[in-house]
Amino acid sequence: MLVLTTAFLALGTWQVQRLFWKLDLIARVEARIHAAPDPAPAVADWGTISTEKDEYRHVTVTGLFEHDKSVLVQAVTERGAGFWLLTPLHLSDASTILVNRGFLPSGQSDSTSRVASEIAAGPVAVTGLLRISEPGGAFLRLNDPGNDRWYSRDVAAIALAKGLGPSVAPYFIDADATPNPGGLPVGGLTVINFRNSHLVYAITWYALAIMTVAATIALRRRRLI
Repeated sequence: MLVLTTAFLALGTWQVQRLFWKLDLIARVEARIHAAPDPAPAVADWGTISTEKDEYRHVTVTGLFEHDKSVLVQAVTERGAGFWLLTPLHLSDASTILVNRGFLPSGQSDSTSRVASEIAAGPVAVTGLLRISEPGGAFLRLNDPGNDRWYSRDVAAIALAKGLGPSVAPYFIDADATPNPGGLPVGGLTVINFRNSHLVYAITWYALAIMTVAATIALRRRRLI
């Protein structure tokens, strides 16, 4: 009983520590989202990018879109089922950043439906949120580069499949809600939702510790009787 009580208390304390870590993470992400946009990390900084300190950074970058190398990634949003439109943005330093330009409904995902959205040749400024690559695929669905079927925004795999070259950023950018010509794709649909059940877990573990102590006391009393 002593071992169990100690274990439950340790697990409860660990969850409390995780709770404060999660609250701090949420506060830092909120600060990044609402901060003025900074230049997107350049090639020299790619090696230091991490989820903890860079995910959802508000960034801006200027380059040339390569619309012919766009990919569609299956998505479910507040607007229903459809696709994210990811388009390579070629920068002046010869590097490339994938940009999630926004959402396309299922019935409007073919190239003819989005001709108006393919911004004319020339530099374009993109502002949005930095996102970390999503390798592999989605739950129970693996990306199929050979058939151009994508279920996650896997930067490395997309870069290889589309022949984007060796200098591709290890992140992508979710474009903001600035309207695109023709109204599609629809940007600014990034969902920021951190699961935070640590308080519930902590209460559960502490409750189990209390129940173990209570059971121990009850057993000792029965033996004394």
